[in-house]
Amino acid sequence: MENNTRVAIIAANGGMFDAYKVFNIATAAAASDKEVGIFFTFEGLNLIHKEAYKNLPLPEGKEHFQEGFEKANVPSISELLGMAQEMGVKMIGCQMTMDVMNLEKDNFVDGIEVGGAASFIEFAKDADISLTF
Repeated sequence: MENNTRVAIIAANGGMFDAYKVFNIATAAAASDKEVGIFFTFEGLNLIHKEAYKNLPLPEGKEHFQEGFEKANVPSISELLGMAQEMGVKMIGCQMTMDVMNLEKDNFVDGIEVGGAASFIEFAKDADISLTF
């Protein structure tokens, strides 16, 4: 039986913890043959910005997590982003937010789409699971 489960994720926050939540769930879902789409808006655009995703902030007072991530061999955000891309996770950058922030598609990692909320709604309308981070 074919698995047609669809997972729609909205990434609206741009910190390190947000990136781990978004990419861990996206890659886990994709690894279990779910169709995954992520809509990046507002600070969430940092998660796919060519420079910003390399320096995502940890919440104040949580800096010790960085050492914990390394000790536990948790993949970096860069590695998780690459895994998501290889697994075919659909990534949509919010056109409106990009316009407001004066950003172009070239400011983001390769392979993303740019679209408005309507294009994500089209993907999400058939979603079995919807998450917002």
